[in-house]
Amino acid sequence: MRNRVVPVVALLVVLLLAASHALRQPVEAGAVRALDSGTPVSAMPAPTRAPLVPAPAVEPTAVPTPARLVEPGDANHPLELASPVPGSLRSRVGVGWPRSLVPLDESVVQRLGFGWYLDWGTKVEPLLADGLEFAQLLHGGSAPFPASRRNELARTIAANPGALWFISNEPDVPWQDNVTPEEYARQYNRYYRYIKSLDPTARVAIGGVSQPTPLRLQYLDRVLATFEERFGRPMPADVWNVHAFVLREERDSWGVSIPPGFPKVDQGTLYEIEDHDDLAIFQRQILDFRRWMADNGYRNWPLIVSEYGVLMPEEYGFPPEAVIDFLQQSMDFLLNARDPELGFPQDDNRLVQRLAWFSVGDTLYPTGNLIDPATGQLTPVGHAFAGYMAGLDQMAEDGSAGAD
Repeated sequence: MRNRVVPVVALLVVLLLAASHALRQPVEAGAVRALDSGTPVSAMPAPTRAPLVPAPAVEPTAVPTPARLVEPGDANHPLELASPVPGSLRSRVGVGWPRSLVPLDESVVQRLGFGWYLDWGTKVEPLLADGLEFAQLLHGGSAPFPASRRNELARTIAANPGALWFISNEPDVPWQDNVTPEEYARQYNRYYRYIKSLDPTARVAIGGVSQPTPLRLQYLDRVLATFEERFGRPMPADVWNVHAFVLREERDSWGVSIPPGFPKVDQGTLYEIEDHDDLAIFQRQILDFRRWMADNGYRNWPLIVSEYGVLMPEEYGFPPEAVIDFLQQSMDFLLNARDPELGFPQDDNRLVQRLAWFSVGDTLYPTGNLIDPATGQLTPVGHAFAGYMAGLDQMAEDGSAGAD
């Protein structure tokens, strides 16, 4: 999420440790069938930044109150790991790429090894080196977009048939795209119809809400209800999309505040700073979103987690080794976790079909940076990411050799 106005918060400069870290190989993962995609898409500058980090003076004021905790593998809701299948998982793993900070070039792709990316905008000619895919992202508004914008958008659609399109970015966050559920439903319909009229093969997804908490799911409930009431049919989508941060929901506090359109709500889930990289909470949120999809008739749709990572600075208890551990464990989960009742049936019941780490390199929230924007060198987290991707490729090679 870049180029947007955020409330003034005292942010600390985070210096990533130069210490080396032993890279572990990823858990064996099935090479899941990638989304039936056409040509990847493009990007253009637009607001897109992650939620707020608290100032050092913030004191915890409440115990976290997440909704129903479902632990992976518990007796009431078993969670399985998919068995290994030969093939490449590279196309499933992506990154957020703030292109104004780290230049878009093939060397970055080759060093890190990811298979797709987004840069929170649109582009007629995205970088598509070595099978790389790009996801387009449109930032909407309440007014009809002008003719000049329509012409630019039409050229982008024509140049990228079958592309993946995200409509908005964190519409639930006041300093992101900031629209009420009712306005978002109208906005989504406008863009969905326009894109599909020019390219019926395009894959269109909602803009990811910041995190699938009960409050954010209420936001989406209102989006679906408004769409059906206004347009007389369930909201169409080719792909579902969500972000997966763990941040406080409280008005005038750190985190992601309260979604627009909820004037009588002052608190949602009161996560604390130490919850930010809690793997159990992270996993539960993904399960909760898949459950919400199934409850609303969208179980048979692929799911993309298009933004997640660690935003808190090292001084708050998130040194590189902790970030690396979270990166590796979360990717193990996102690439492997499946559920016989909630997963995508066409993908061996896996919960998630694609993921994107935040980010390649950012200056506002640099803790999870894969590349240092100042030097162009891989960070310790970047080395861990590259090692993980190399491990996936090696597993694919070993699987192919075994099949022969």
